[in-house]
Amino acid sequence: MANIRKKLGEAELEIMQVIWDSSSPVTSNYILSELQERRKWQLSTLMTSLSRLSGKGFVSCDRSTGRNLYTSVISENDYKIGASRNFLKQLYNNSIQNMIAALYDSKDIKASDVEELRDFLDKLEEKQ
Repeated sequence: MANIRKKLGEAELEIMQVIWDSSSPVTSNYILSELQERRKWQLSTLMTSLSRLSGKGFVSCDRSTGRNLYTSVISENDYKIGASRNFLKQLYNNSIQNMIAALYDSKDIKASDVEELRDFLDKLEEKQ
């Protein structure tokens, strides 16, 4: 698994989600059409973001076919794992307990969430 050090901004994450969700390389026009409900971008704006994503090492562009075809370099799962680790480290001193306690104290966790977490932890213990 890659060690993800670079973060994605909100718009960059939306672009990556389109690329990750596709089973094959995508064109910039495809990405633009997929994002049209959320982003009122011109193609030039998207191209700037794609260039930045390429510079950060998130996407590659194949120009050999005469069309720019974009693919992800980093898998969605690898990014999520790295981003989760960074989030936990930066905000909660690497403590899942601190994160859960903060969410519980702010009433952002319901009883059903606690039960779901308890079931998940029980299943993890059974596997060990």
